[in-house]
Amino acid sequence: MRKSRQILPGARYHIIARANRYEFIFQKREMKELFLSLLRRAKKRFRFAIETFCIMDSHIHLIIRPLKGESISKIMQWLLSVFAIRFNKHFGLVGHVWLDRFKSFILFTDAQRMKAHIYILFNPVAAGLVKRPTNYRYSAAHLILSGDFSFLEKPPPKILELYSDNRTDFLIHLL
Repeated sequence: MRKSRQILPGARYHIIARANRYEFIFQKREMKELFLSLLRRAKKRFRFAIETFCIMDSHIHLIIRPLKGESISKIMQWLLSVFAIRFNKHFGLVGHVWLDRFKSFILFTDAQRMKAHIYILFNPVAAGLVKRPTNYRYSAAHLILSGDFSFLEKPPPKILELYSDNRTDFLIHLL
């Protein structure tokens, strides 16, 4: 029997969803674009705030906060299942796209929130995809640096500062 998901109204969640067999389902730009478009559609369909995201080749990271009356499970079920259906149809496949159910971690404190932002921000750097997080097109860092908050919730100044090129250069040297 699987463990029940921890739910807390008004909480921010760090979400991780991994591809089945850790395959690079997002290796093609087209699949990253598809997921990003579905994320934007989910924002219109459900009431939730997206604070940050990163679409890697084999997994995704999100920090989201369901708004009053919304369910983290329903939001993610829709997003991941619609992506899986489209992915399988595009490649003529059947079966599971996702490894297992998505992981969700409640960010209880500002320190946890900051740590999650840094982890997500630097995921493409750690994977060797880019030298600077703001150069990775499929993350919130790219949008935040350009001032695009069309579907992102603007984080507080302390966290927003992380996304500046000067700050990320400083953090790269620390890591």
